[in-house]
Amino acid sequence: MSPFIEYSQSRQRVSGARVAGVDEAGRGPLAGPVVAAAVILHPRRRIAGLADSKALSPQERERLAPVIRARALAWGVAWADRDEIDALNILGATFLAMRRALLRLPVCPTHVQVDGNQLPPLADLPLGCTAEAIIEGDARCAAISAASILAKTHRDAMMEALDPCYPGFSLAAHKGYGTPAHLEALRTREPSPQHRRSFNPVRVALGALPELQGELPLAGTDSES
Repeated sequence: MSPFIEYSQSRQRVSGARVAGVDEAGRGPLAGPVVAAAVILHPRRRIAGLADSKALSPQERERLAPVIRARALAWGVAWADRDEIDALNILGATFLAMRRALLRLPVCPTHVQVDGNQLPPLADLPLGCTAEAIIEGDARCAAISAASILAKTHRDAMMEALDPCYPGFSLAAHKGYGTPAHLEALRTREPSPQHRRSFNPVRVALGALPELQGELPLAGTDSES
């Protein structure tokens, strides 16, 4: 089955509604923000090649991101920073970033589709729309796929910009994920201000916990959100 989404197979058309797809990037890394995007696709400006960002190469994502921004009816990108991740936990920070992304849309949606099995709290936002959570929505719904691409490319660019500020961590290479090289850097130098203190490998590096076998995450790859 092709990973690419056909508009006719997605849920973009919901009684002619303005459907905002919402997705995030950066829940798993040890450093950096979690980024969310919201996208309302234009029904007459088709975008070929939309797919879950994890199924696309970095080159394909970089090609599609400006096309999405140019052809979408509306889009918004927002994030929660390291302090907010540590204060709220990663799920709460993800929901905060999603709410902010929706509020940055210049056009109000009438329906919101969120990737995953949980919805961020939306009742207090001035949107007046319905909402649904869709498991594997980034591979099933065109608007969510577009949002996943914008969130991923925006976060990657943020990590590349942060890289020279924190030498020795190679943030541009692994984007903050727990790769072997990143974990080794944490063993030999103090965590940077971008490192998430609530994540166990960072707490270990700070000396807050004894290092335990098997608790370090697997090496991050481009397939992680």
